[in-house]
Amino acid sequence: MNNNLSINYLILIITLLLFGCHGTVKEENKNNALANSVSLHDGNEEYFTIDSKESVVMWKGGTLNGLNTHTGYISISKGKLIIENGQLIGGTAEVDMNTIEDEAHKSDDGLIKHLKDPDFFDVEKFPFSTIVLSKAIPINGENKRVTGNLTIKNITHPVSFPAKIEVKDSIVKMNGKLVIDRTAWDIRYKSRKFYDLLADQTISDSIEFDINIIAKK
Repeated sequence: MNNNLSINYLILIITLLLFGCHGTVKEENKNNALANSVSLHDGNEEYFTIDSKESVVMWKGGTLNGLNTHTGYISISKGKLIIENGQLIGGTAEVDMNTIEDEAHKSDDGLIKHLKDPDFFDVEKFPFSTIVLSKAIPINGENKRVTGNLTIKNITHPVSFPAKIEVKDSIVKMNGKLVIDRTAWDIRYKSRKFYDLLADQTISDSIEFDINIIAKK
């Protein structure tokens, strides 16, 4: 009986030691993760408001064969950029889809009306698109690789695009080119992925956006 009692005590002691060490390691890992997350930013974040009058997005789309292309403009309604130690670390921009224009800044012709209807952006149902920027990875000098999430028609996908970012005299200038596959955002009209059409009728799945942002403190 005494031997059995001794063995039971020994098992109990070993079990307590094992759980005690395991808990210490988990707590230590938790503290390390917290320390690392805190060290990502040093509290010097600066917020710059996007100037909606000076900022603009140019769009470009066309047929798959490239013989018939269209370009135009769309306005950023509001947003902000977050800068830390001269580097972009985040931001948001909201685009008013009702501001779609053609290259002549016309907003009431047949092309623009079609872009606003359910075949494309369904603007009445989805009047705003947004992009949330998460970081900008340096390439060289002012050239960066910006990543974030783009939401169109309430559908969100990660995006990445090259941009030139300049921070000077309380002003941030960002110029970038974002190319998306429109079908990922349920814009399927005359896409070769969903329709059997002649080449001159098929619309390219790619849409280009030239993004020009001015943000100020």
